[in-house]
Amino acid sequence: MTHLRPACPTDAGALADILSGFIDETPWMPRVHSRAQDLAHMGELIDRGWVTLAQAGRGTAGFIAREDGMIHALYLHPDHRGQGIGSALLNHAKHETRQLDLWTFQANSGAQRFYERHGFCEAQRTDGAGNDEHLPDIRYVWSSTGGPND
Repeated sequence: MTHLRPACPTDAGALADILSGFIDETPWMPRVHSRAQDLAHMGELIDRGWVTLAQAGRGTAGFIAREDGMIHALYLHPDHRGQGIGSALLNHAKHETRQLDLWTFQANSGAQRFYERHGFCEAQRTDGAGNDEHLPDIRYVWSSTGGPND
């Protein structure tokens, strides 16, 4: 069973491990920040109150970092992918706001399918000049009232 709760400072290490693990296991993803910087970044997101953590049993299954309607990150531990936990985190965010906005990389076809399956619409594509990784990306928008311009 999955339990969602606000992340606390002592969760930063486990969440940074999930983030760093994704970077390390993804061939097209460049490492532009050290693991220590990933940990500090997670600490900042938690301190801002933006992070909801998903627990499965005693383990940390994943997290979503959201500032109002902007999703900054949604990552799952590899052992917990494909079990509905990402959907639970996203649905939790949908219940708290009328519109959500996020960016994902064009190379991340799995994320694109996931967000489109959950009603997100593509709103913009870029060449990646505006992100740290300099990878082409896509902006997705979800609205409880319909398309990206509602």
